[in-house]
Amino acid sequence: MQPVKTKLNNALLLAILAAALFILQAYLLSLLFADWLSTIATDSTTDRQLLVSLLPLLALCLLGRPVLQYGREQLSVSASQQVRLKLRQQVLQHIADAGPGKNQYGSDGSISTKLLEQVDALDGFISRYYVQRYLVLVIPLLLAIATAFYSLLAAAILLLTAPLVPMFMILLGNAAASASQQQFTEQARMGGRFLDLVRGLPTLRQLNAVERAANSVANAAERYRDSSMKVLKMAFLSGAVLEFFSALAIALLALYLGLGLLGILPWAKGDIVVPYQGALFILLLAPEFYAPLRQLGSDYHAKAEAEAAIAGLQPILQHQAWQHTGSQSLAINAAPEIRINQLQISGEFGRQRLAPISLHIGAGERIALQGPSGCGKSSLLHALLGFTHYSGDIFIGQQSLSDITLQQWQQQLGYMAQQSSFIAASIADNLRLAAPAATAEQLSRVLQQVELWPLISRLPNGINTMLGERGLGLSGGQLQRLALAQLLLRDANIWLLDEPSAHLDGATAYRLHQLIGQLSVGKTVLLVSHQLHGLDWLDQVIRLPDGVSSLTREDMHERA
Repeated sequence: MQPVKTKLNNALLLAILAAALFILQAYLLSLLFADWLSTIATDSTTDRQLLVSLLPLLALCLLGRPVLQYGREQLSVSASQQVRLKLRQQVLQHIADAGPGKNQYGSDGSISTKLLEQVDALDGFISRYYVQRYLVLVIPLLLAIATAFYSLLAAAILLLTAPLVPMFMILLGNAAASASQQQFTEQARMGGRFLDLVRGLPTLRQLNAVERAANSVANAAERYRDSSMKVLKMAFLSGAVLEFFSALAIALLALYLGLGLLGILPWAKGDIVVPYQGALFILLLAPEFYAPLRQLGSDYHAKAEAEAAIAGLQPILQHQAWQHTGSQSLAINAAPEIRINQLQISGEFGRQRLAPISLHIGAGERIALQGPSGCGKSSLLHALLGFTHYSGDIFIGQQSLSDITLQQWQQQLGYMAQQSSFIAASIADNLRLAAPAATAEQLSRVLQQVELWPLISRLPNGINTMLGERGLGLSGGQLQRLALAQLLLRDANIWLLDEPSAHLDGATAYRLHQLIGQLSVGKTVLLVSHQLHGLDWLDQVIRLPDGVSSLTREDMHERA
């Protein structure tokens, strides 16, 4: 993204300007201290004029460097936030494009960990490492050039010892990258396991398996702790090695300059090869010469962490979900007829998810799909929802589904799954997920239609009663009725129901089926269900896949 590159390039420029100010600061300080030393050695009066003339420049250096550094950090942080926001949007878009098939990316807990933790793991790479990898070349080169004005040998010492730091950085960085990858894997697994166990806590209590679940979480946490400590060990070891070699190089340089000032260098006995002012200038520059290398060594772990995070996000980012490309407007005002001709759906590696099927659903007709697990019932619904590629034809009235704009088509759909999704919010807020502009009167009316109003009206906060995650606070049957109320608020002309009573007891499932029958009059309904109890209002039942036979309403009454 060009705006991000511009920010990072500006951050690099500010860092280089700060380095130039540091060189000027070191030069001014060396002049002052050299003058004071000369004054002490000759027992003369200090030249105050020199101090007065240099103070404004020193103030500029001392105040300008922090300002430039602050500007660099702000630009880098802003660029990091922009990239991470864009990446999150891309990941969310890929998940949204997958629709009901998002489970292929892992559990909800694992996906949440990737969206939060692994995307944030890119922060160090963008805000620090990206700029630092250029500074590690530019700043040492500038300092080496400044050093060469006083001593070519000192500049050569700096340049010859510099490669030791990145060499060990790379050796330790490869091990750190592997450790970071393992840490993210353990983190994602632990997040998914913990969320699943929390959601299933009532069931675990009934089975007296809470202690076993707690042990599972403790074991996962211990593995995550071990992987985290391994990463930290690599980081501390890398930092210690980098500090050791940079200190050793500075000590070697100081030894050369000190012996030169004493005039006892073997090849220049009695000569002062570098005067005091030049030696002080070089020694002031030396720590800053190795500072970018040491910082890069520290930031290299941010690079390793970012690589591990991106590797975990690649399955989502690289997955090419099928894109609906229709562009025509949908011209219907009531429940339409749906005609399916030789519809076939294939999965990965050519696996057949739905054998070729042809069927006709009349306008306002309500039918059910039955068949063994894996025969393609849900895949057919996903194709109608616009989330799955298919071969064959689907006609909505006289228009081909492939030609219709996906957004307009989905506005005509009401979808209800085995377990509907609810958020940790009030009952009213959950209902308004289907219709954000719904009034309180509309909410109460649909709740009365699904027979939930007598219960909700008796609650202390009524319709504003808060629900927990996944609708915690209501029973399974009540939640499915709440999902049915959402369908009513959407006022869609077509209902696609994917086994809405699969996890309900017989009596509750029967009553839910009866409610669906009462409220779906005038809708085109396609219902997937393994049982027909309470579905005597259906117009026909279609069985998949053997020969695609069908039962009419009269056949169902005979079987009953």
